Amino acid sequence: MSLAGKTLFITGASRGIGLAIALRAAKDGANVVIAAKTIQAHPNLPGTIYSAAEEIEQAGGKALAVPCDIRFEEQVAAAVDAAVTKFGGIDICVNNASAISLTGTEATEMKRFDLMHQVNARGTFLVSKTCIPHLKRAANPHVLMLSPPLDMKARWFAPHTAYTMAKYGMSLCVLGMAEEFKGQIAFNALWPRTAIATAAMRNVLSGEEGMSHCRTPDIVADAAWHVFRKPKSFTGNFLIDDTFLAENGVTDFDRYRVDPARDLLPDFFVPDDSAPPAGVSLKAKA
Repeated sequence: MSLAGKTLFITGASRGIGLAIALRAAKDGANVVIAAKTIQAHPNLPGTIYSAAEEIEQAGGKALAVPCDIRFEEQVAAAVDAAVTKFGGIDICVNNASAISLTGTEATEMKRFDLMHQVNARGTFLVSKTCIPHLKRAANPHVLMLSPPLDMKARWFAPHTAYTMAKYGMSLCVLGMAEEFKGQIAFNALWPRTAIATAAMRNVLSGEEGMSHCRTPDIVADAAWHVFRKPKSFTGNFLIDDTFLAENGVTDFDRYRVDPARDLLPDFFVPDDSAPPAGVSLKAKA
């Protein structure tokens, strides 16, 4: 099943994983709505909604760049309306936008707490809610959250309780909405086993040395593409990128490494009982 002619509404798609998902869909000839805040390039976070639109169209898709801060209901409503006016509907919603602050309780300012919850949990709920009436009219509708499995272990909360609460809020939307809209719309979560080489991660990992221990955003984009090709009965799943790709016939994971000579850095929130696919190691290649 190709994504040709399908319309994707992707939050935070001006760069990183969101843009990678958009470009993968564009190769099929999909329509992509880039709903993000960045209208001017930031020194530490390159890329804007307009540069993303150019890349999507160069890759073979059609693009609509919409300035949108998902904290604000009226902006989300306007972005969704623009998408439907331009492309006639919405087939796929990707909740990729996220805010992160890896701080302990005492070091977490309430404005950072509020930002993470407004973007991650509330923003995901709001965008999903606003897209649902249009998704119901699509032939094979999907909503995908870039959020982790709900592995309720204290070790995932203790170092950064505020962030974990906000990120798990996205996954709780999957848990509830998958059941609420079963048979109508697929809701799934996708999460990377390792750190992913994005501009935001470069800031977290303090430069290129840390990035060398990552996989590229393409691994998440390829996994998302496989999700969208599933029937809408494929719902309520909390997927780890490489495991899901292996289940769908992918065997070459070395091509996703930034530097094969470096060990891969495990991501947060991956459950202990989730092992890499057979024959795949996070260790450096000999």
